[in-house]
Amino acid sequence: MACFVVPLVQAIATSALRKWGKKDGFIGRNLSSLELMLWGGTVMLIVDHIINGELTWKFPFFTALGETGGGAVMLREMLLVGVPMSVVITLVWAIYAFAKEPKLSTK
Repeated sequence: MACFVVPLVQAIATSALRKWGKKDGFIGRNLSSLELMLWGGTVMLIVDHIINGELTWKFPFFTALGETGGGAVMLREMLLVGVPMSVVITLVWAIYAFAKEPKLSTK
């Protein structure tokens, strides 16, 4: 129900880094693809959570927060689902970015 919060925070940080960070180097050249992967995944998860009724348009937005102990359930899901999801997205991006990098010529 709240697993998308972790990649959302990472997407916001990545967007800020891409806008105000250095543009050179391995990470700077490939940061836009990580940003797109994170934002795309976050939007997809938000839509999925709305369809499944886990997010609503009225406060407290997360249906789990309407229940006793719902905050702890949300934090647990963020740690056990959101963090691994963000790590996997970042690892996939790193493999993609490394494969896309021009090879160093050995002369």
